[in-house]
Amino acid sequence: MAVIRCDFFSDVLELGTSMTVLLPQSPSAQIGLAGHGGDAAPPVLYLLHGLSDDDTAWTRYTSIERYAAARGLAVVMPQVHRSFYTDEAHGGRFWTFLSQELPAVVSGFFRVSTRRADTFVAGLSMGGYGAFKWALRQPDRFAAAASLSGALDVASLYRQPYTHELAARVFGDRPVANTDDDLLQLLSTVDAAGLPRLMLHCGTEDHLLEQNQRFVAACREHGVPLETEFGPGGHEWSYWDAQIQAVLDRLPVGG
Repeated sequence: MAVIRCDFFSDVLELGTSMTVLLPQSPSAQIGLAGHGGDAAPPVLYLLHGLSDDDTAWTRYTSIERYAAARGLAVVMPQVHRSFYTDEAHGGRFWTFLSQELPAVVSGFFRVSTRRADTFVAGLSMGGYGAFKWALRQPDRFAAAASLSGALDVASLYRQPYTHELAARVFGDRPVANTDDDLLQLLSTVDAAGLPRLMLHCGTEDHLLEQNQRFVAACREHGVPLETEFGPGGHEWSYWDAQIQAVLDRLPVGG
C-alpha cells in the first residue's frame, strides 16, 4: 500500500486542509476481486475520524493499512476537526466539503472507482454519525455504510453540560431535532429500499450505547434494514481496530 498525506486547499472551507489516503500499490492487489481486473480502479472507503482525532488517527491506532491491503481497497480519511461533519453555525462548511468537494478532489488526485457498488463510508463516534448522515442524505453514492460507537443522537448534545457549548458552536441556536442533521428524523423520511447496506457496531460498555439503541429502535420503527453487532467493548481503539475488520469483511467489494 502507498500511504499518502495529502495537503491541499479547500475552496469550500477557504483554507488549507489535509487527508490521509491509502492506495493499493500494485495491480496484483486487485487479483481475486470479483469485477476488478488488474488495471481497474480500486474500490474506495471513506473512513471518518472521531471528535478528538484527525485524519491520521485511523493509521496511527489501528492496522487499517494492512486490512485494506489484503482487500485491494483504497481508503480516504479526511480532516474535519470537531465539526460533526456539518456546515457549522460558527465555523466552516464541513458538510459541503465532505459531501461535494471531497469526492471531486479525490477523483481528481487519485485513480479510484467512482461506481456506487465500489464506494463505502464508515466512521467511529462522531465519524459514525458522519458516515450514517452521508449515507442517509446521499444514498445513491454508497453501497454500504458503517458506524462504530456512533454519536447517533446529536440532539442529545444540548442536554449534556459538557457538550452544550460544542453543540451551540456547530449547530447554533436552531434546534437539531427534526432537521436533516438529526439521524432519527432522517430515518423517517428516507426510502428504505434505496438505502445502502447499513451496519452498526457498538460496545456494551460504551457511553454512547443508549444512543445506538435509540437508532436501532428508530430503524425498526421506520422499516429501515440495519445490521447490528453489540458485544463487549468500550469507547476505545482496541474495540474499533477489531470492529473495522468485521466491517471490511462484510463490505460487498466487487458487487
